[in-house]
Amino acid sequence: MQPRILLSPPHISGREQTYVEEAFQSGWIAPIGPQVDAFEREMAAYTGSKGALALSSGTAAIHLALRLAGVSQGDYVICSTLTFVASANPILYLGATPVFIDSEPETWNMCPRAFQRACREWAYKGRLPKAAIVVNLYGQSADMEPIVEIANHYGITLIEDAAESLGAFYHGKASGTWGKFGIYSFNGNKIITTSGGGMLVSDDTDALEQARFWSTQARDTAPHYQHSEMGYNYRLSNLLAAIGRGQLELLEERVERRRQISQTYMDRLASIPGLQFMPEAPNCRSTRWLSALTIDEEVAGVNANQLLASLEHNNIEARPVWKPLHRQPLFANSTYYPYLKEYSVADQLFSNGICLPSGSSLSDEDLGRVVDTIETCIQNGRTVLNS
Repeated sequence: MQPRILLSPPHISGREQTYVEEAFQSGWIAPIGPQVDAFEREMAAYTGSKGALALSSGTAAIHLALRLAGVSQGDYVICSTLTFVASANPILYLGATPVFIDSEPETWNMCPRAFQRACREWAYKGRLPKAAIVVNLYGQSADMEPIVEIANHYGITLIEDAAESLGAFYHGKASGTWGKFGIYSFNGNKIITTSGGGMLVSDDTDALEQARFWSTQARDTAPHYQHSEMGYNYRLSNLLAAIGRGQLELLEERVERRRQISQTYMDRLASIPGLQFMPEAPNCRSTRWLSALTIDEEVAGVNANQLLASLEHNNIEARPVWKPLHRQPLFANSTYYPYLKEYSVADQLFSNGICLPSGSSLSDEDLGRVVDTIETCIQNGRTVLNS
């Protein structure tokens, strides 16, 4: 058996150790300290935000953003359907109800037209959602200009889930900075990692200070432990922030490598009919965090599940595109707005889409092995199809 090729493993440079050693020498090990402060400043500077708050996860950042938006029991929150469940779980934490929006073919992200349709209908009901969570999938921004315009028109607080898209830009502005609040994830599979962690960014620094208060158990200013509001244990540790600083220094290199990997897939597989890669929207820079494609079984001779099985047989990790949240048992009774009345883009992408190994540490040799496996699988499938 050949060594396993992983989908998106952590890529450690060695620079992280310098900052971790500084943290140990300073004695700051707890979830506060100079590394946390510096990481927040550096993330704010990179993204162009006025402020940043380092947290224990991207999920925590979404939770705090929703609370800042005033979401509470009985409210409704709009959310992209094509995403990981962590995008929507914080809606449930607050006792609110999600309303899911389909993707568009051009970006695979939230469809502005479906978003507009949902807002119009809920305004007519007199129950406008308090907030909208727009997810930037697989390293690419949604078409944010019309989405921002719609949200502003209806007075809906816009939260950008950029967990997968740190390093991406839309019309020259960083992914995660178009909404009122933006969130990033530093989970182990992300483009940079702190092993586990997240960041909340905003130009509303007063709101960030409120979130900072909540994230440290909402401890009042007093000589004793006093609490007037409910808080959370959500702060990132000084040690993990040190890792993040070392990772952030090489973010642009990581983006470039992932884009090279994606381009290699597209170049090497361009002659195979039935394969279509996730498009890169005009005036945008995708990080290609994951290289994703769809496969047309009638043309290629194999379906997505067969290709996934072939890759796994060769000890290569690949994954289906996210199962839409409106199809998850957890959200079985949710309201869903598809791209068209009789056509759901997210459902089609889930049925036909896969994500290929995309880590920035992926060697050219292993990249070639993935391509060879795909070519062989489809050649065999087409042989059967034509026989």
